[in-house]
Amino acid sequence: MSMPSPPPDDHQSLPPVLVGPLLRRLEPARLVLWLVGSRTLSLTLRLQNMSDICLDATTCTVIPVGTHAFIHLIDVPLDTALPWDTLIEYDLLIDDAGIADWAPHLLYGDARRPNFVLRSKIDQLLHGSCRKPHHPAADGLLCVDRLLATEHEATERPALLMMSGDQVYADDVAGPMLRAIHALIQRLGLFDEHLEGAVVNDSAKLYEHPASYYHRADLLPALESNETLRERFFGGARKPIFTSSSADNHLVTFAEVMAMYLLVWSPTAWTLIDPQPPALTPERLKRYTLEQTRIDAFKAGLGGVGRAMAHLPCLMIFDDHDVTDDWNLSAQWEETAYGHPFSKRIIGNALLAYMLCQGWGNNPDAFGAVLGKTVSLSTTERYLDSTAQDNLIDELLSFQNWHYVLPTTPALVVLDTRTRRWRSEMNLKQPSGLLDWEALSELQQELLDHPSAIIVSPAPIFGVKLIETVQRVFSWCGFPLLVDAENWMAHRGAAQVILNIFRHSRTPGNYVVLSGDVHYSFVYEVLIRHRKAGPRIWQITSSGIKNEFPRALLEWFDRLNRWLYSPRSPLNWLTKRRRMRIVPHIPEHAEAGERLWNSAGIGQVLFNDKGQPREIYQHNADGSPRTRMVAPE
Repeated sequence: MSMPSPPPDDHQSLPPVLVGPLLRRLEPARLVLWLVGSRTLSLTLRLQNMSDICLDATTCTVIPVGTHAFIHLIDVPLDTALPWDTLIEYDLLIDDAGIADWAPHLLYGDARRPNFVLRSKIDQLLHGSCRKPHHPAADGLLCVDRLLATEHEATERPALLMMSGDQVYADDVAGPMLRAIHALIQRLGLFDEHLEGAVVNDSAKLYEHPASYYHRADLLPALESNETLRERFFGGARKPIFTSSSADNHLVTFAEVMAMYLLVWSPTAWTLIDPQPPALTPERLKRYTLEQTRIDAFKAGLGGVGRAMAHLPCLMIFDDHDVTDDWNLSAQWEETAYGHPFSKRIIGNALLAYMLCQGWGNNPDAFGAVLGKTVSLSTTERYLDSTAQDNLIDELLSFQNWHYVLPTTPALVVLDTRTRRWRSEMNLKQPSGLLDWEALSELQQELLDHPSAIIVSPAPIFGVKLIETVQRVFSWCGFPLLVDAENWMAHRGAAQVILNIFRHSRTPGNYVVLSGDVHYSFVYEVLIRHRKAGPRIWQITSSGIKNEFPRALLEWFDRLNRWLYSPRSPLNWLTKRRRMRIVPHIPEHAEAGERLWNSAGIGQVLFNDKGQPREIYQHNADGSPRTRMVAPE
């Protein structure tokens, strides 16, 4: 299967910047930005009312990921602190050319430079998760772009955009997207790699193999002992209770995941390629054609996505699809996945790309040791050094600093619920707790003596009881993978400890828990029974950015949940939350009785001076009016 011939191998024919800049963690005396260039760029940062700052090796780390692809990790300390709550224009100059010259799509209206605002407190923010390019829903990140386009007052701008998981889908990839990924790999010369334990022994053979599109299961070792691995990573295992997932185009190589990031955050990479359908059966071609219409619609909005991320600080944390479905769901899953060199490499490549594209910008100080080792991955032969790659993957799989805390008001605590799990010792098939005892103890220490806190948990801490019950039943029957049985209440130890943290007398009196993952949105206010002094807890879930739950199925779950778990239902006493009273907020435009809102978009929370939510909205990607989540009278 031949790939289209690339243009001449000359960086002069490429735009200098392929993606970005993205604003990441911003503070008055420190700015963190991210971009990808087609070469190593000599950059100058220009800030309003300040002298130009030439970015050298101390302020810009350059990581080559291909012959014409270089990640620029920009971390600039400032001698003079920037002001709070003020629009600050900035620019990045390349040979005296600014963003208006090399990325005009990043600017609003007649502006010549993008801008940002450092908010003195978090009085409002935007949040969401689950952005699947080939889902038929519109892109919720365009809601952010529309909001910023109309909001010109510095004090009315959201403090940040929090993306709480599944920023990319490495495990569920449309055929046209995979074709574009392969075309971009060739166009930019993204590094190849050697593969161990697969039918093909290097990435070049993988891309050209007839099974590379829609049949990647055929490229795994044909071993009976590998059957579980085959089903989980590439078999498209059906999940009959909720939905079905397709993993038959699962990304494998580091280059594939890097190309995915370039193609989901910027329109520029798409202008460099012209992918055509591969040879497919009529049935597969029909699927490819449908997916192509959805990818075309997704691609059309990327200018607005890049513009929003160039104006608003973006913080992120992974969930499973950033790496692979059901990532670390159980101890048995981990034994299977990490016990084979090929599956371990698949997971490791996605985690390495996450570190470079997402994780570093959240908290650069945590990645000093591992970041230096990425520079030595490439060789003069355009292949990654396999030994260095595997050693770095081993280090990332044991890395324990993916979580982070922002010293804001209220404090923002972002949880890693994927890599520090409380594994079941009695039955390795049972779902692991989302945080182990040590991580939960650290969380409690972070929360002590704060009057209020925002906790970002990719999966809701307080979810829909009926759906959690269905997941528990399947777990009891030994099939947790069929229903994504990942919720805080699925593991007794983790559930008890997190609920005890909320009840601790020195932890905050007001909690807001921001979550995603579930592909529908809802708000619960949680009160502890027989405790007049609090705390008060709000579970605010916004999902997905570009994903939705099967509509008819969610309506039934919503209705049954209201019947079976009404406030007077004795079933409530069978749950781990029986000491807490759950008060659902009502979506303003919902039908009578509806609690769950099923529309792609982005969430918005406005806070009062006590750190309590005063207004909660869901902005709908389809262009309909925003939905207010109304507290019951």
